[in-house]
Amino acid sequence: MADYLDVTKWARRDLFQFFLHFDNPYFNVCTSVDVTRLVELLRSRPEISVTLTYHYFALRAANEIEPFRYRLREGKVLIHEAINGGTIVLLPNESFNFAYFDYYQDFEEFISKAQQTTNEVQKGDGVLSPKEADNAIHFTTLPWVSFTSFAHARNWGREDSVPKIAFGKFLKEHDRIRLPISVEVHHALMDGLHVGRFLTRFEELLSKPETSITF
Repeated sequence: MADYLDVTKWARRDLFQFFLHFDNPYFNVCTSVDVTRLVELLRSRPEISVTLTYHYFALRAANEIEPFRYRLREGKVLIHEAINGGTIVLLPNESFNFAYFDYYQDFEEFISKAQQTTNEVQKGDGVLSPKEADNAIHFTTLPWVSFTSFAHARNWGREDSVPKIAFGKFLKEHDRIRLPISVEVHHALMDGLHVGRFLTRFEELLSKPETSITF
């Protein structure tokens, strides 16, 4: 179920109108988050994908921060009740395809279905199959690069307001393990404040993964 935001009563209504028609209305924040506890916890569960696990926590945080569920729809702001995930899957021929998975708050249910979906895509026919639905976060992972900046491909002229989140290669800092992350969002729908809240909540969840991952 989705509903529309009453923009006339929105405290950000002037900012919404200001950024709505920018040629490039997107802004990007790059940082890194501490995944030490997550990596330690999953060492005894090698069958669980670390990558899909931090996708789970990112989706959970995004669902909790309301502006991450806002989408542009014919100049209006649609509020999705829940958002799901989509990510790239590297294929044996070094091309890639897209995998899409629903968000479930229950970790075991999420990881089981997301793993099944990504396995099917990796073993599939390789036919490119992007989805147009906007009730999602678009994820990508570059496990080869601990990047400090990032830019996404964009199709200008479309009402594309789906947040795009990229993850990089684990980076060791003393006794900690950090994960580079890029968060790119539409400035008509949110500001740095909201991205900051998302990143804060994401790192909170990563610091205590045992509250969601049961053994």
